[in-house]
Amino acid sequence: MTAPALYRTTIRHRRQAPVHHEFEFRSYSWYVDVDELPKLPWWLRPFARFEAVDHFNDGPADSLRQRVGACLAAHDVDLGGGTVTAALQPRVLGYVFNPLSLYWCHDTTGELRCVIAEVHNTYGDRHAYVIPAQQNRSVMIPKEMYVSPFNGVDGHYRISAPLPGAVLDVVVSLHREGHPPFVATVHGERRQFTPRQVLVLQLVAPLAPLMGTLAIRFHGILLWLRGLTVVPRRHGGEIDVEGAKPR
Repeated sequence: MTAPALYRTTIRHRRQAPVHHEFEFRSYSWYVDVDELPKLPWWLRPFARFEAVDHFNDGPADSLRQRVGACLAAHDVDLGGGTVTAALQPRVLGYVFNPLSLYWCHDTTGELRCVIAEVHNTYGDRHAYVIPAQQNRSVMIPKEMYVSPFNGVDGHYRISAPLPGAVLDVVVSLHREGHPPFVATVHGERRQFTPRQVLVLQLVAPLAPLMGTLAIRFHGILLWLRGLTVVPRRHGGEIDVEGAKPR
């Protein structure tokens, strides 16, 4: 599907143990070609700024494509100049938070070579998982970054992230030995990119990145009040109490 476009999304989290807890909130994602980021009228630019420094830990600060390329090069992937499209959140009124950004990486023949799942946590950490293309099947990858304060860095993610079409449909589940899976889903319907549609989304989902941060933190507090134990976050490469591997 051509980019840019917008997806009006519903994001759901479901935890089954040691307490059952579910929540959902509405938001939206942009679907963009990283080589041709959307150009908005001046009066809408504060509501959608795409900054390279908001993604990945390495690479030049002036180009998101260069940062994607640096990530792929670190994993010995060469697209030869092929297309990269992404589903992500831009800055809105100067604030950005992308719990999950997805990049579909194609070579010059149009073949999907891999998908990058870039995860951000509420502590400001980032980690990019490079997932081989598996013909729209889910893929299992080891967890490598502390995200929830109630989980260590043990376990595996199962990720299903088919290329968006009329819908964006992403499922991420965390599997840990002795625990039922924690499941997060993102589902959204495609909308045409127009200045009017961008404005409508600011009205129906105002300050979407900030609202996403607040929702996650609010429900984290609820879980803590319900007795969930916080797993200490490691610092300086030290191993946390769950035996997580240092970064």
